Amino acid sequence: MIQNNVKRVPFTRSFQLLILGQMISILGSALLRFGLSLYALDLTGRADIYGTLYAVSSIPLLLSPIGGAIADRFNRRNLIVLFDFGGGIVVLGFMLLLAAGDAPVVVIGIVMVLLSLISAMYQPAVQASIPQLVHKSQLEQANGMVNGIGALAQMAAPVLGGILYGVLGLHTLMIGSGIAFLLSALMQLFIKIPFVKREQKGNIVATLAADIKAGMAYVVQRRPILKAMVLAALLNFILTPFFVVGGPIILRVTMQSSDTLYGVGMGIVECSTILGALTIGFFAKKMQMSTLYRWLLVMAAWLLPMSLSLTPWMLGLGYYPAYMLFMASVVPIAMALTMISIFVLTRVQKQTPNELLGKVMAIIMAVAQIAAPVGQIVYGELFEMFSLQVYIPALLMFAALLLTAWLTKRFYQNQIGEEEQDARNDVEKRYRKE
Repeated sequence: MIQNNVKRVPFTRSFQLLILGQMISILGSALLRFGLSLYALDLTGRADIYGTLYAVSSIPLLLSPIGGAIADRFNRRNLIVLFDFGGGIVVLGFMLLLAAGDAPVVVIGIVMVLLSLISAMYQPAVQASIPQLVHKSQLEQANGMVNGIGALAQMAAPVLGGILYGVLGLHTLMIGSGIAFLLSALMQLFIKIPFVKREQKGNIVATLAADIKAGMAYVVQRRPILKAMVLAALLNFILTPFFVVGGPIILRVTMQSSDTLYGVGMGIVECSTILGALTIGFFAKKMQMSTLYRWLLVMAAWLLPMSLSLTPWMLGLGYYPAYMLFMASVVPIAMALTMISIFVLTRVQKQTPNELLGKVMAIIMAVAQIAAPVGQIVYGELFEMFSLQVYIPALLMFAALLLTAWLTKRFYQNQIGEEEQDARNDVEKRYRKE
């Protein structure tokens, strides 16, 4: 009876403000990055510069461990507000440059890098704040909401950004993004996040470097967390790049989809990701680390009909049978991938002391982000090599996912929850003594 009452605990006002601020801030940032890249394309007419700007602007995301160390050292509420204000100031500065005439491509690149850097500092503070704002039983659902908002913003940005840029122009788009940053900052001033100031030894640079080192040591020494990082990296290497690289190639080149059906297909993938994030609160009750390999096996099973949809025989039956079978296979895979990722990261949050949470989460996310572009390169080569047999990369992904399921079973078959809790208690005691 008590357990049921706990499950009905509503989200705190602070968490609701955090979610609303996230929605406004992330959408504003995504719209601005998309609008700036389109502006660079119009300015130069070169697709390579367009792609390079987008790629270079993602590099600062690898600096998120620094953001994690900052999030563990300073007041997280103040950091969230500061980074939102920082985004607004960057937008204001660029608007002043635009008022004087067309901005050079280098300046556009600098603005995009600065926005990405702010995001790299911003997200660890948000991720580390979630366990402080919600009940432990709500953590999966809360993480799902945060991830769902991020996915929704990334899906909406190209659509809204293209419309706003085409109809209103870059200047109006920037005004809207600047207002979004400032509005988010003002809202999040009212968030209450517990903060205990920690003793600082030496200058801030040396302190942050020591904090990052401590976070890395904790990840390596705590086997459950190290395993979670390896699993997150494997999934980001095997599955995530397939949707980024393989999805467009299959729909556009192999199946020769029309613009409309291509857009519908990619939209379904994005919606499946969002649906997985928003339903994790329900499915988390049925998930355990010791049985996580079964979820991976189910995902692998869905890869078989997907591979079938890409065979010459299936493609020979006509466009719609292959298209519908492919999309029907993609939906459960995308949903399950999102749910597993959120579930694993939530377990890390529950096992990590608050004073290490920002660093540990940022390190895991950085490693996972590094794995994704490596996977994109591999899939690019595979689809180029097997351009006439695109079912082969799908079957290779099936084999890789089976291997990951086997590794996951080995990882967690002897895991004992009491040992994890003891390890956490030991770390907390050690830090209290310090």
